[in-house]
Amino acid sequence: MDLQGKTAIVTGGGRDIGRACVMELARRGANVVINYYASAEGAESAVAEITAMGGQAVALKGDMTKEADVRALVVKTVETYGKVDSLIHVTGGILARVPMAETTLDHWQAVMDINLTSFMPAVRACLPHMSEGASIVGFASQAGRDGGGPGATAYAASKGALMTLTRGLAKELGPKIRVNALCPGMIDTDFHNIFTKPEVRTHVANVTPLKREGTSQDVAKLAVFLASDDAAFVTGANVDINGGMLFS
Repeated sequence: MDLQGKTAIVTGGGRDIGRACVMELARRGANVVINYYASAEGAESAVAEITAMGGQAVALKGDMTKEADVRALVVKTVETYGKVDSLIHVTGGILARVPMAETTLDHWQAVMDINLTSFMPAVRACLPHMSEGASIVGFASQAGRDGGGPGATAYAASKGALMTLTRGLAKELGPKIRVNALCPGMIDTDFHNIFTKPEVRTHVANVTPLKREGTSQDVAKLAVFLASDDAAFVTGANVDINGGMLFS
């Protein structure tokens, strides 16, 4: 995958999967614009690493649930590099495990905002600056297929909706722009460090055919493939990456 001359935006690019996507894009030669919110250290160190290896990258703090911050991110990208070839939208999270009987409307809306609604203004802001062959990669989840774990109903619903939005956008934006999403399973990130019990992680890893959790790098390589011209005939796909835990 040669991404020389391409420009990519990665939202949520300061840590875990997002940062791995940033570094994989840079290794392939892309100019990278990194959005972060609470992970300044990871974003800034990524810029330093990319610059040291002769690449181009900038980082900008922003809340992707705020339209003004989304617009500022895209303006920065276009001012710096002149275009947007790829958007990899990693922004998202479970926020908390809350059973439906205890779920408040505020919690429900916050989960929807960060996982689903944030994707829409990012796509909309990028579209005027995308040319033929551009690509969009969103992040759904295995939870969007199987309903999620305990207390994750809102999260699962948001990711299922993102999967449907991916299919709809693929039809609406083709043939000019491809739109795909990933559905990660158990990946070794802060998501599970914070919200999943160690014994559950061990069990899930042991029952997958590959007998391990995934890594951020595993996911990033697939995300960057979908963003690249090597995936030129792939659109509207919600691609599973879960070590064989679930077959769709």
